[in-house]
Amino acid sequence: MFKRIANLFKGFIGLFVGGLEKRNPEALLDVEKENLRKQIAEFNSGLATHAGLVEKLISQTKKLDKEETELRAKTAANLKAGNRELAGTYAMKLQSVDKEHDDMLAQLQDAEVRYKELVKARDVSVKTAKKKIEDLSRDIDDMKVHKTMAELNEMASGMVTNLGGSGDTLNRLEEIVEGERTKAAGRARVAKDSM
Repeated sequence: MFKRIANLFKGFIGLFVGGLEKRNPEALLDVEKENLRKQIAEFNSGLATHAGLVEKLISQTKKLDKEETELRAKTAANLKAGNRELAGTYAMKLQSVDKEHDDMLAQLQDAEVRYKELVKARDVSVKTAKKKIEDLSRDIDDMKVHKTMAELNEMASGMVTNLGGSGDTLNRLEEIVEGERTKAAGRARVAKDSM
């Protein structure tokens, strides 16, 4: 029983809200514009976090590049100096850093591709939403023009019906004006003839 009453209550609220939306579509459009702004801000925040990750990977890759260069130089210098044991240690470390560098480079490339895909997805979504909002705004303006035209046509139609129906008031007014005009013209003629 309570579920049925709750459904009935939801139905009334839905009808009420629907009626408000129909009466003021501009307000609904403004709400959607604000929602779009918020979504873009949230998306940009996530995008900034991902861009931060990309920058961190770039920094780490550069650091590993530098470390690789130093280890190669140390390995070569120790080989020339005949210090094979230390050169071997540097070579092993170089091999480990080289593998880490390759892994980091792969992660960086993946992260960069993902970042570009996210930017493209955001731009496409924003462009589509803006186009839809512009179209709706134009449609709302067009609807207002048509509504106004319809109201004016209805008023004009009502005026024609009232004017063309009995027309007694206008006919009486025309007779009064014509009578007064002729009376005034007669008085003017008498006054002229008297002179």
